[in-house]
Amino acid sequence: MEFCRSALWVLILLIISSGSESAAPVVKVEYNGTAVLPCIERCSGVASWTLTHKSTDILAECDQTSCRSLKEGYQMIHDKYLKGDFSLIITEADYSKKGHYTCDCDDTDKCDAELQIEALRTSVQIKPGDTLVMDVDESVPVEVIYQCTREAGTSNVQICRVIGKLLQPSAEYTNRTSLSSSALELRGVNVSDSGDYIIRDTRNNGDIHIYTVEVTGDSKQPQIQEKEETPISDAQESMKIVSLVVFSVGALIVAVVGVVLLFKKNMLCFKKSAKLSTFTYKVDSCNEQNIYSPEKSPLNHQQV
Repeated sequence: MEFCRSALWVLILLIISSGSESAAPVVKVEYNGTAVLPCIERCSGVASWTLTHKSTDILAECDQTSCRSLKEGYQMIHDKYLKGDFSLIITEADYSKKGHYTCDCDDTDKCDAELQIEALRTSVQIKPGDTLVMDVDESVPVEVIYQCTREAGTSNVQICRVIGKLLQPSAEYTNRTSLSSSALELRGVNVSDSGDYIIRDTRNNGDIHIYTVEVTGDSKQPQIQEKEETPISDAQESMKIVSLVVFSVGALIVAVVGVVLLFKKNMLCFKKSAKLSTFTYKVDSCNEQNIYSPEKSPLNHQQV
């Protein structure tokens, strides 16, 4: 009987401890954002924050005179401490700062909180042939993963690894990737490159940034498009035929008039040429008579 009671008390204590542990508020913040772990309590002693599993490694603390930040990226506000607000401010929260935190005052646990890091999310619309640019955190080793969902399922393809300023591309992406000023460039995207691009912290196994990319629209290279023929109605077809007939008749009339005028002009020139030839012949005949006539020769007059 005593054994059953002891087992019951142990079970109750486990339930209470698990319930109090799960009651700790969860604070979510985007990667490299600022998080505030809340703690409103009454205590006149020294209040300090630590990671739950590192209770001797104090991150920040306050007393009645001042506050101190013992680790970079953690701070408490003295004015708020004096009012009973022991909240811890965490700046540039990355995956190395995620976890469970405890606030202690006068050797008594006052508050617990859990910090979770969420990946940044960016939607990108880009045209075929353009370059996709993604920010890369060079302070931690990362890998870039292309995730695409097709009918056959979801596939994950590693594009590259980035360690500091060193780029290690996969064989498939060697000629398409480059690293410049903490930015990864993927050149010559096409429609099949649509999907999620995940920047993952390999040291802490957490997603830093997720780019949801949609490649759509016309490519940079101009494409020749065939014009669609507009159907012609019967009335338009008739007008087209009438216009063609009128144009043909007009052209024929102009041609006939041109031929007639040219013929008349040639006839006039021919008549003038004929008259001129006759006149020239008469003049030449007269000259011949004057030169060779023996009656009018001066020598004949002298002989007489």
